[in-house]
Amino acid sequence: MSAALHVAIGRTPRTAALFADPTGFALAEMPNITRAFAPMVREGRYEVSELAIATFLMAKAAGAHIVLLPAILSARHPEASLLARRGGPVRNPEDLRGRRVGVRAYSQTTALWLRGILAERHGLPADALRWVTFEDAHVAGYQDPPWCERASASADMTAMLLAGELDAAIFGSEGAGTPDVLPVIADHEAAAAQFIATHGFMPINHVLVARADVAAARPDALSALLARLRAGGIEVHRRAALSAPLAAAARLCQAQGLTERALTLHEIWAGTPDRFR
Repeated sequence: MSAALHVAIGRTPRTAALFADPTGFALAEMPNITRAFAPMVREGRYEVSELAIATFLMAKAAGAHIVLLPAILSARHPEASLLARRGGPVRNPEDLRGRRVGVRAYSQTTALWLRGILAERHGLPADALRWVTFEDAHVAGYQDPPWCERASASADMTAMLLAGELDAAIFGSEGAGTPDVLPVIADHEAAAAQFIATHGFMPINHVLVARADVAAARPDALSALLARLRAGGIEVHRRAALSAPLAAAARLCQAQGLTERALTLHEIWAGTPDRFR
């Protein structure tokens, strides 16, 4: 009998059935799935793991022995995540030029997509802003680009924003936890609709990856996992359906200094078993 596949994946409504009946899988329990990302790309701690798309592309470019599986675990519009304090100097994206913008880590995927939107729609490339970071990237050895600075170890991003030490900040789905902030992109719903109309996809946040040795040795187990996830409502695609968002994310990684060059789709899918086409 084959050993259970060791999987780190977030508990969500769409993965609830897998957690309720994990037969065949050893599921890593953790309150925040992002805590699995660094151990996965640095040491291959899990056989399969949820992973942020920016982290995957950076790790793949750095030679990590991981392969992409064609499942989208989360995707969302990032436009409402860029916040500024009420009454502050930032009232629209154009006001951000030269300003200090906080973000948990420069490599955060929400920030990746938002910086792309700022560059494309508002003429603000990544180096037009001063990025203040609070954590390292998940990928070992990555150094933030010169247009970043690190906040002090005890700093709190929300407190810095409210005190005027930051002009704006990017928050995840949890938000800032205060009513004293407003979205910098005021009509963020219209902006999200425009992104879809222009690009034809919703920005991908988290994907599913496997260690390369596991992908080579246990493709049947991976197929079984994807089938269980699909049954729960996770989007499992043919590779061609993911070409546009993957290529866009790869280009943004290169443009923003996360990778030295944009990975090709061939490189992105390198090592993924042929059955997952």
